Amino acid sequence: MRGALFRLTQERVLSLWQRESRTTLAPGALRQLHSCSALVYRQHGHHYDTVRMEEMALPAMGQHSVRLRMLAAPVNPADINMLQGTYPILPVFPAVGGNEGVGEVVEVGWKVTSLRPGDWVIPWDAGFGTWRTEAVCEADDLLQVPKDIPLLGAATIGVNPCTAYRMLQDFVTLKPGATVIQNGSNSAVGQAVIQIAAALGVKTINIIRDRPNRQELEEELKLMGADFVITEEELQCLGLDNLIQELPKPILGLNCVGGRSGGLVLSSLCDGATLVTYGGMAKKPLQIPAKSLIFKNITLQGFWMTQWKRNNSQADVMQLQTMVTSVCGLMKSGQLQPPQCVQVPFHHYSQAIQATIQAHQRKHVLLM
Repeated sequence: MRGALFRLTQERVLSLWQRESRTTLAPGALRQLHSCSALVYRQHGHHYDTVRMEEMALPAMGQHSVRLRMLAAPVNPADINMLQGTYPILPVFPAVGGNEGVGEVVEVGWKVTSLRPGDWVIPWDAGFGTWRTEAVCEADDLLQVPKDIPLLGAATIGVNPCTAYRMLQDFVTLKPGATVIQNGSNSAVGQAVIQIAAALGVKTINIIRDRPNRQELEEELKLMGADFVITEEELQCLGLDNLIQELPKPILGLNCVGGRSGGLVLSSLCDGATLVTYGGMAKKPLQIPAKSLIFKNITLQGFWMTQWKRNNSQADVMQLQTMVTSVCGLMKSGQLQPPQCVQVPFHHYSQAIQATIQAHQRKHVLLM
């Protein structure tokens, strides 16, 4: 009888320990050791084979900690730049790749009240290392996203859609009927700009590079809400006034290309307008006509989503949560669609990295 009671007590303790390890970690609770598979790099390099899949031990849970099971994480150009050592933020080695992704909460420390097991969350800062199957971090490192938006939408919402949202909100007052012009319009940010602007009643003129499937791409962007789609060559040869008479001149220009393309956006703006540069894909200096600054009083601004998050997290991380909640609301309402992605099993990671290094590829998302 005593032996049976002892076995029952053992089973009861084991059951409680297993249940506790999946939910809330209380003071003095038994701790279960965890590890994860992660894509690790120990030096910078320009080839995908810099990254290796390794087994990593997870740090111990603390009273403010959260353990996540990563669900999906995109491979973005910024991730490749970090691998190559050309991004403004560089990690300490050994480093886990990936800045963006969505995970599900598995376990929380006993002082964590903002999250609970089962919640979906995204990291708000760059350098998190999302290319892994699990992670342990502080609750303050995370923002909650609703579980009733598409998984690929949740995995990719923290960078590109939020960049588009901020640029449309922060630089000029855009009233319904106002016009925005942008280059790189078929990029993930460009597509988000089109959709969010349409939700605001703002018109968009969207510049793309000429290509064999130009008509197909134009139709795709117009289905998203683009008002006009023109090529760099058309704008260079004819000028905006000869191409489009139906809209007021743009009061906001968005530039992610630089070089001649950025100069074309700048030259198309109305007097007193603002040009926001958030990328330089052409890797060429922005062409700035002196007359645009002198006679048209154009304001030049730059924007980097990572810096905006860091600046605003110091005052109140709820500003970040409010932004993400607003963008998720657009996705829930159908006004913002997730980007068209290629889904890649985690163990085929090299395929996703190689594709992202190449030009004109759709976004690749790792599924854990």
